[in-house]
Amino acid sequence: MKRNHDILWKGTLEDLFDDFLRFFYPEAESLFEFDKGFQYLDKELDQLFPAEAGNHAPRYVDKLVKVFTKGGGEEWILIHIEVQSYTDHDFAQRMFQYYYRILDLYQKPITAFAIFADTNKNFHPKRYEREFLGTKIVYSYNTLKIIDQEDTVLQESENPFAMAVLSAKLALSRSSLQDQQLFDRATDIARRLLGKQMPKDKIRKVMNFLKYYLSFENPDMFAKFEKEIAILTERSDTMGLEELLLAEAKKEGKLEGKLEGKLEGKHEGIVAVAIEMKKDGIPNEQIAKFTKLSIEEIEKL
Repeated sequence: MKRNHDILWKGTLEDLFDDFLRFFYPEAESLFEFDKGFQYLDKELDQLFPAEAGNHAPRYVDKLVKVFTKGGGEEWILIHIEVQSYTDHDFAQRMFQYYYRILDLYQKPITAFAIFADTNKNFHPKRYEREFLGTKIVYSYNTLKIIDQEDTVLQESENPFAMAVLSAKLALSRSSLQDQQLFDRATDIARRLLGKQMPKDKIRKVMNFLKYYLSFENPDMFAKFEKEIAILTERSDTMGLEELLLAEAKKEGKLEGKLEGKLEGKHEGIVAVAIEMKKDGIPNEQIAKFTKLSIEEIEKL
């Protein structure tokens, strides 16, 4: 069953943003002032590209992040990230449009990244070019084609973002794998992840990304995998996704008016999680196990 992974990507990019920078820049520690944290400018990006009324086109996963550099003083730059999960022949032009609108608003240095989370090997736009009567524009940006990444390199990495990329790559190979093969490979990633010298909270976040990015044909396999993860981590649940789903639900206005009178006394965050999981096609039984809601309550959503 196909799922919308927008929420997972957006949450993971925020959860692992420092690791994202280290993944692309080995010299990241000397370039960026990590101690000052990061500022996510999602609202500002939405204002630059407002949704058109009645527009139901596929959503994009985009982030605009303010990052301080080690240039001294209050020096900062902007990092634009786009996750593209389907073929779009206008993608490079859209990246260029983002660039000049961001530059026009902030007048700050910008570096951009395109993460291609699709299965089309022939789709990998790396630049936007336009020329007319002696005037020429060439806009290039950083790219990462997930299906082109080497498994061995990702497996051996101690970077949490590399393990998230490995998880996404496995999910993208879904069409060529049987449920049991997918289960075995996902379990191997989980074991490797637990053996890494990473902070426990980072391991938990990547584990959640792995769990909810996968899609089994047989819903029972999800339950089996969830149980396996619980055994490996010696815990009964892996909470942490709730805050992400709740924030996204609030952002899209999904909580307004929908929860009133439905589940009196229940925490609205739990209900928001159930709504998002149900939308993604996760079986009611698994939603009940994760949220502790009853099947009857879930069916009312």
